[in-house]
Amino acid sequence: MTKLLLTSCGFHTESIKSTFLNLLDREVNHLKASIITTASPKKENNRFAQKAKADFKAMGIQNVDFIDLEFENPELLIQKDVIYISGGNPFNLLFHTIKSGAHDIIKKLAAQNVVIVGVSAGALLLGPNIKIVKFFTPEMNTLNMNDFTALDLTDKLIFPHYDREELFKDDAGRTIEERIREFETLENCEVSRLNDDQSILILT
Repeated sequence: MTKLLLTSCGFHTESIKSTFLNLLDREVNHLKASIITTASPKKENNRFAQKAKADFKAMGIQNVDFIDLEFENPELLIQKDVIYISGGNPFNLLFHTIKSGAHDIIKKLAAQNVVIVGVSAGALLLGPNIKIVKFFTPEMNTLNMNDFTALDLTDKLIFPHYDREELFKDDAGRTIEERIREFETLENCEVSRLNDDQSILILT
């Protein structure tokens, strides 16, 4: 069974933590977790990655490490029970996930009952594509990527931080909702809006 938890801010609420814990089928103190830090320029020193590690430990998962797919072997993810994909720049994350071959490993792990938590850019990575990032913040594409196909572990296109207008200011004064509707029309798709305190559970 594939177990995906899509979030804007990781373990942001007790409800999200509870949803995550309910996905685990073994004693938490026996589990191993990896936090993928590739999307952030600060890597494991990013405060959100550090918070994720602290959250894991508070929930009883003591064996937690960081991995950066830009520089480290993605095979380090094998034998993990939980993969946590931190947020940051979705283009950088997608680029290095594909380049390193981690996309194939993550897909195999997802099919092997490994719990995968996607946070913001990490949640987008698990969907069909990251075109909505190009639509909203094309300036983030510093790698000049042309292929925005993501891992397609779920068909859900999400928009994280839907309740944070200040993060996505528009020169034309359009709201996030107005711009998402325009994107949905252009791409003939449906976007799942995700507030910072919400999560989407995918079980397949």
